Amino acid sequence: MTFGGLFGWFHPAAGRRGVVLCGAHGFEQMAAHRPWRVLAGELAAAGCPTLRFDYPGEGNSADPPEARLDGCVAAVRQAIGFLRDTAGVTEIVLVGLRLGAAFAALAAEEAAVDRLVLLAPVTSGRAYLREMRLRGQTIGRLPDGSAPPQEPDSLLVGGFRMEADFLADLATLNLARIGRPPAPRILLLAPDARGLAGHLDTLGCTVTAGPFPGLAQLVGDPIFASVPEVDFRRITAFATDMMAPDMMAKDAIGPAYLPPAHLAGPGWTEEPVRSVPGLFGVRCGPPIPDAAAPTVLFVSTGMTVHSGWGRQTTNLARSLAAEGVRSVRFDLRGIGDSAERSDGRKPLFAPDGSGDVSAAIDHVAGTGGPIILVGGCSGAYAAFHALCRDARVDGALLINLYCFDWDPDQDLDTVIRQTFGSVNTYAGLLAQGSTWRRLLTGKIRVRAIAGALARRGAESALRRLRRAWRPGAPGGSVARRVAGLRRRGARIHLLYSAGDPGLMAVRRHLGRFPGWAERRLGAPVTVVPGADHNLGSPQAQVLLAQALRDLLRAAQRAPAVRPGDEARPRIPEPVLATPGWT
Repeated sequence: MTFGGLFGWFHPAAGRRGVVLCGAHGFEQMAAHRPWRVLAGELAAAGCPTLRFDYPGEGNSADPPEARLDGCVAAVRQAIGFLRDTAGVTEIVLVGLRLGAAFAALAAEEAAVDRLVLLAPVTSGRAYLREMRLRGQTIGRLPDGSAPPQEPDSLLVGGFRMEADFLADLATLNLARIGRPPAPRILLLAPDARGLAGHLDTLGCTVTAGPFPGLAQLVGDPIFASVPEVDFRRITAFATDMMAPDMMAKDAIGPAYLPPAHLAGPGWTEEPVRSVPGLFGVRCGPPIPDAAAPTVLFVSTGMTVHSGWGRQTTNLARSLAAEGVRSVRFDLRGIGDSAERSDGRKPLFAPDGSGDVSAAIDHVAGTGGPIILVGGCSGAYAAFHALCRDARVDGALLINLYCFDWDPDQDLDTVIRQTFGSVNTYAGLLAQGSTWRRLLTGKIRVRAIAGALARRGAESALRRLRRAWRPGAPGGSVARRVAGLRRRGARIHLLYSAGDPGLMAVRRHLGRFPGWAERRLGAPVTVVPGADHNLGSPQAQVLLAQALRDLLRAAQRAPAVRPGDEARPRIPEPVLATPGWT
């Protein structure tokens, strides 16, 4: 649903005590997105109509004129009013996580809230900024192991940018200055809750405080995030405690009629897509679509939700819509707001991942224009296999594709954790003077590093032997599949961060570049210097957008041959040329 420029998810229930979930901010909420969805479902199953939503300028919500802390607090109050009007609830429980807990506490000073749950709340904005600056140096490190660069007037954490005004607002945030009781009853779960609990107690609140052991697994990393079941049960018990019997009556007021969710901005319009079984997505396009315009399908990267790392996919989709390009950004099963996988596994490099992509292609196949897939890492893997198997696709932009065919003998978690522990990483570190000093003074354990590299080399050799005896992939070698794609006119553009481990797969299967690889692909292999694996910097995002626009123009000039088109002769593209230009 949408309200006041915000995008949200409503989980209906029969009760009259409603819950508003105020998520964390930026990178931490990207990690917590799917567990947060589980909590909403548990609260609704316990009888509480529940609303979760994206703050202004985050996720699928519209962009505010300027990103300020007051705007996020106002969004919480909007959500409270919307839940009251929509579900007819008479009591409100706010549940806030990290910075969202601070937003909830500040909003509750002005709004009538019956209960408040604060999960590891940010009590001091200055302390939070120090923590985020540290995390900004550790999240999204470059392939050589160095920290991503920061700009002086902003802070980039996992691709999410906090601008100067927002940073200034955070510097003044201090929950110890709250002068009014935000709620009669408060549940405070935090590693150290004593200071804030004492202040709230002096305001007359009944505070139940305790530790929050599941914090790290909730906001640490999108790939390894998991549900803190014990903590969530405690939250649900607090939210439903002493709920009057009549509040659980079967004839309690249910959700009113809800118009279709719809958002619009300068040059773009969006609506959710639930028509593909098991998949959730957001359709974005110009207000007046052109039937001949291309359509881009953004495939989930890793465990990142459809809005993208640092919300970059949302931003790119809306900028393309202003140029007339339609797109759908969607979650594979097991990611974001799509259904669970039947096998319970992570969807990364899953052999059936391309099936989800093909199901999304079914949704856009009748639009008329070229269809282009865009995915990063494991999303690029699913996109590549969908491109090979589905002749309706005209091309794909594959970003930091780790491998063309997944080796089932490899352990997924080990590969993820060792992505930046490669020989190239160690070689890059040894090129730094500080590393040599640590090496000479004995602070670097050379034998441990050598042993790890030796074990990795032996395991790699064993896997190569097993691959030699294993039946080949459908369609033959990677080079043969790429040649088949070129024969039908489909295009593959590869984009990599400099030093990314996936470049080894390109060399192994397509040859060195510049040279053999480009001749086989019919397009250059673009390498972006100074970029992390997720291309999180603004400069890398500009290059990514340019690469996609180049691919879209090429696909429009000469679409691939689709089923039923084989008998139609391909007309050569008209070209004019004179010395110095074409």
